[in-house]
Parts: sequence; C-alpha cells; structure tokens
Amino acid sequence: MARAFLFVLDSFGIGGGPDAAAFGDLGADTLGHIAEFCAAGVADRPGLRQGPLKLPNMSALGLLHAARAATGRFPPGMDVPPRVFGLHGAASEVSNGKDTPSGHWEIAGTPVIFDWGYFPAEGDAFEPELVKAICAAGDVPGILGNCHASGTDIIARHGWEHASTGRPICYTSSDSVFQVAAHERYFGLDRLLAFCETVRKVLDERPGGRIGRVIARPFVGETPETFERTGNRRDYSVLPPEPTLLDRLSEAGRTVRAVGKIGDIFAHQGIGKLTKANGNMALLDATLGVMDEAEDGDLVFTNFVDFDMLYGHRRDVAGYAAALEAFDRRLPEVDRKLKPGDIVILTADHGCDPTWRGTDHTRERVPIMSFGPGIRSRLLETRATFADIGESIARHLGIAPGPHGRSFL
Repeated sequence: MARAFLFVLDSFGIGGGPDAAAFGDLGADTLGHIAEFCAAGVADRPGLRQGPLKLPNMSALGLLHAARAATGRFPPGMDVPPRVFGLHGAASEVSNGKDTPSGHWEIAGTPVIFDWGYFPAEGDAFEPELVKAICAAGDVPGILGNCHASGTDIIARHGWEHASTGRPICYTSSDSVFQVAAHERYFGLDRLLAFCETVRKVLDERPGGRIGRVIARPFVGETPETFERTGNRRDYSVLPPEPTLLDRLSEAGRTVRAVGKIGDIFAHQGIGKLTKANGNMALLDATLGVMDEAEDGDLVFTNFVDFDMLYGHRRDVAGYAAALEAFDRRLPEVDRKLKPGDIVILTADHGCDPTWRGTDHTRERVPIMSFGPGIRSRLLETRATFADIGESIARHLGIAPGPHGRSFL
C-alpha cells in the first residue's frame, strides 16, 4: 500500500480556461501575468523580492510545461529547465463556478453541476426579509454593511460602529458567500461562530440557489488603522452533492488527514484527522509534521490559502510572487519526507490573477505536478476535469473509481 499527499496552492491558475469568456475572464493568467510583471521589473519590492520570477523546483516538476499546455507559451522571463521530473500537465474545470468549494470538490472527484446562489452586486446585498430573519434568529439589533465589499475595507469602515452597537458586519463578494466580520473582544469569538451557524441555517431554509459558504471573519484592534483579521476564521459550507474522494477513502478504512481549511471546505465530511494552522509557512510546517504521522493508505490534504487570500484578491503581484518563491524554496523538504510508493500532487482550485480587474477569482486551468519515488516524467494531455486528480489518488491508494473523471496514472 502507499500514501498520497495532495497540496492545493489556492488560486494558482495557469491561464487558458476554455470557458473563461463565459465568466468574463478571457485572457486571465495568474502565473503568466505574475511572471510578466516580474520580468518587467514592476513586481520588485525592496526587502521582499526583485527580478524575474524564480520557481526552480516547481519548474523542474513541469510547471512551465503545464503553463505552455494551457496557454501555448512559457511564462515570460522564467528559466525553462533542461529536464523535467514527474507527471505534469494542465486541467480544466467543469463545475458551475470558480469558487473554492467548486474547485476543491471537483479535485476530490465531485464536480458541481448545480447553480450556486449569488447576492446582488448593486444596492443592498441582502433582502429585507433575509436581514429580518437573521437578526431575529441570531439575536442581534441589526447588521452593518449589507453590500459587496473587500473584507479589510469594510472592517476599517464599520469596525468601530460595530464594536459600539453590537451589530455584526455582513457582506458578500462575487462568490456564493455570506461573510460576517465581528470583533473578538467586543462581540466575542464564540458568539460570532454561533451567529454564523444560525445564518447557515437561515440560508439553507431560504428559497433560491444554494449559498456556498458562510464565513466568520473575526478581527481585533482598537482603531481603523489597527483593525486586523485573526486566524480564527471559520467556513460553514453546504454539503457536497455526493460522496467525495474523502468519503470514499474513509469508508474504505483509510485516514484523510486535513491540514488548514480543508475541513471547512468539505463541511467536515470524510475527514479523519484535522490539523489547523495559519499562513503558508505554518501550514507547510504542519504538513511536514502530518507527513511523519501518515500511515499506509492515508491521504494528507492541505490548502495553502495565502496565495488567494492575501495576494490574489488584494491584487498584490509582488506579494504573490514572493509567496510562490518562498513555497518553492521549501519543496525539497517535502521530497525528503517521501517513502517508496508515495505520491505528491501539487495543483490549484481556480485562478485569482492579481493583475486582473476587480478582486474576484478568475476562470483558468490549473497545474498538475505529480512526483514521488518511481514516478516517471511525462507530459499529460490536458485533462478535461479536475476530477482526474481525485481519481488518480483513488487508483494510487487502491480504492474503487468514482463516477467522474479518470486516473492519469
């Protein structure tokens, strides 16, 4: 028997989504545009990074060749290695969304074929009847915000009024999401989490399309300048529409070891052991520890959230580039943990091009970089669905195939 390690670099798209135009994202290319900005010197930041984008380890695993398969060109200014190791290629998404749950569920063999519900982009995001129901069920005197907004901006705008009135800050984005920001001291973390559970129940009883996530966004600080979100975020997701790879592995007696927000994304279905950490480097440290604990037949599944949360949505090209370079430098630590029969797959759940208009995710293909002892180098044909990733892990770990996707092993 063997072990599998599935690492999602949240939002690390490689362009070329075949249906990008339908999502308003024709031409979006997270990796390609970051590389272009770095090569032009406009992603230099003193004390952080400078020069062309340097990802030697992921490049050696086929990242640049996967990008060329997706877009027809190598990312500008990056060194193309003379030799590539492992399986590598690009995958397209078929789910009806470019959000976190859709991408992760499809990776785990369960594409989203229903339509998500969304809130209006103009005017009030939440209709009066919904606000009334949430306030009554959640025992709050009202809400603040009620709009599309950036999380950091809306906390700066309403944080002090929230702290003095007890009204939670409620907002949404282009994703299917209802977000609630509240102060850990003045409102209370436990109260915020309980309120979000209540909102989840109210939304589940509401007619219309399903709202993918309710997200608790706790923060601290005393002034708009010092308000800061904490690592105690919690996502309340709807259940996947059918059993995922995680459920199938659990039913087969295997242990799914989730690191970071994987548990929240899958509504804690099919999770055997959960390890929490905040920030990419802490998540990698935690993952290395879990790799030591993993037994034959186990799956270790980690989401590296900073690429999306801190840099993609905030359209911070230099920050995104520096985070990629920091992650790349530590990949040899993963390789040193591998045993005969192990497999690692690096991929992403969607794009979030930091050079693109707005702050939303972008519809892109994602990379597949798979390596481990005994894995031979091969360029994969472009995969028609992310579900091929989950089915490859299923085959590697010796469980029956699911109804979507096909293994590339």
